[in-house]
Amino acid sequence: MARRTNPGSRRGRRRQGPSDRDQRGSSAVAVAEAPTGPVELPATLSVGELADILHKSHVDTIKALMRNGVMATVNEVVEFDVAARVAALFEIPVLKPRERAESTAARRVGIDEEMSEENSQPRPPIITVLGHVDHGKTTLLDAIRGAKVVDSEAGGITQSIGAYQVIKNGHPITFIDTPGHEAFTAMRASGAQVTDIAVLVVAADDGVMPQTREAIDHARAAGVPIVVVINKMDSPGADLDRVKGELAEQEVIVEDYGGDVVAIPVSALKKEGIDELLESLLLVAELQELKANPDRPGIGVVIEAHTDRVRGSIATVLVRSGTVRIGDNFVAGTERGRVRAMLDGFGKSIEAAGPSTPIQIMGLSGLPAVGDQLDVVEDEKAARTLVEARERLHSRRDERGVSTMADVMRRVHTGEAKLLNVIIKAGTQGSVDAVRRAVEQLSTEDVQVKVIHASAGQIGESDILLASASEGLIVGFETSVDQSVQSQALLKGVVVKNYDIIYNLVDDVNAAVHGLIEPVERRVITGHANVLDVFTRGKREKIAGVRVTDGVIRRSAKIRVLRRGDELFDGAIVSLRHLKENVRDLANNFEGGLILDGFHDYERDDVLEAYEITTS
Repeated sequence: MARRTNPGSRRGRRRQGPSDRDQRGSSAVAVAEAPTGPVELPATLSVGELADILHKSHVDTIKALMRNGVMATVNEVVEFDVAARVAALFEIPVLKPRERAESTAARRVGIDEEMSEENSQPRPPIITVLGHVDHGKTTLLDAIRGAKVVDSEAGGITQSIGAYQVIKNGHPITFIDTPGHEAFTAMRASGAQVTDIAVLVVAADDGVMPQTREAIDHARAAGVPIVVVINKMDSPGADLDRVKGELAEQEVIVEDYGGDVVAIPVSALKKEGIDELLESLLLVAELQELKANPDRPGIGVVIEAHTDRVRGSIATVLVRSGTVRIGDNFVAGTERGRVRAMLDGFGKSIEAAGPSTPIQIMGLSGLPAVGDQLDVVEDEKAARTLVEARERLHSRRDERGVSTMADVMRRVHTGEAKLLNVIIKAGTQGSVDAVRRAVEQLSTEDVQVKVIHASAGQIGESDILLASASEGLIVGFETSVDQSVQSQALLKGVVVKNYDIIYNLVDDVNAAVHGLIEPVERRVITGHANVLDVFTRGKREKIAGVRVTDGVIRRSAKIRVLRRGDELFDGAIVSLRHLKENVRDLANNFEGGLILDGFHDYERDDVLEAYEITTS
């Protein structure tokens, strides 16, 4: 006679229990694709949360824990090291809590990221105005925003960076007024791509000047659309056709000449042509389909910062994504603070600022740098953590020092860059043209040599900034470079090569393009192990008892000793054992003992990172 099951019995309750729900849901979990890149794990998390992060069922995750000698239920909490070992069994790399903080610290919000986020909405375009000195950049902005600025500036030249927002046909447009293309590129060199459209101002009575050509190259290197404003059409010497012809010589082909560059004739002084310009900017922006998510915590870029005697440190920030509100905790570069007050581009107090909105923020602990990213964070603790991570990153970058020709070409040949950007400076314009023709002919099927700027004269700070922003190199021919400029190049890791013989210049660039350079050493990580215990042998020597958590530890490998993310030692292995046998390697999940050459200060939970040096 079959035994009946009481619905209230243990078996009946178990039938409704979480394990069976997990079994029913495991098939749904199994079809989810496993993570392809490193996953972020907090310092502690529940087994259920770990399963969700790894896209594995609760049952599979618990089995993996058991294989690591850990008995835990779905709701029990495990430490990071345990969770990392589980992830290693599924061959899923992880980010340590400190690495995750540094990943956040290093992340720069970009246009592609903004547009791909969920809940993204159309945002106003951000316009940067560039051009030659005295061609009317500030007068143009004066006409657009209806404010008198030029008369108050020394010599009629813009002395500071500002940002303003105007409305045209119900659509906001944000303008950034920079002192020149150097400031525009300085923000790019800092990792901040803040511009959607570059407006190039050319005087109708003066035409294309040296700074105009530089502005064209800087805007083109930034990869943004260019809209030409031909200003001073009211001047007696205005010649529209001559200006368009000179622009064509710089490969800026306006629509009248069969190109795709919009050119608008205006008179900023008489406020003529302004409406047509704004409509054209909205049209170009519409084609770009600019978007951002206003519902996320605010992210912005610092475009100016100064100290006020009464209000303290003030930063002008352009919000790129999300919303910044009064009372928000934030980090700008390596400075943190709380938003005490916000002003818009016209000096009016506001409570919140969404994407593409320029604001002045008060409440900083110090002055951030131009191009620094601002991130709204949850609280002061999160702000301190982010600042510490960014300071560590800055310290590491400072330690890396100068780049070499090999560094530049390594990025090209490993796919980090698809082209080699080159800046050419020469003693005469004739030499510039000759070097440019020779260098451009060095392109191959795999590597394109692109001259992003070429001009006569000394190598200057503007060239260093452009090379830094574009990850390119500078080659000079029969020219010079000041010591201060050379120091800036060293600081920013820019390659500057100067030549007196053109054949040597061409040979060096050609050799670099074809990979005929010294082999580049690369560090390949082979595995990690955790220190489980420390044993003493002799008076000083210590043996680390370890368990391999991922990959393999080879006797021939080098070892980095990491403690809470900080490197304590980097050196060779003296001895590697499993039980009492000397071995060549320890595989994943195996335990053993090792001795390092010159390091004995082990502690439990230290992480040993094994790596090998390869050349390419």
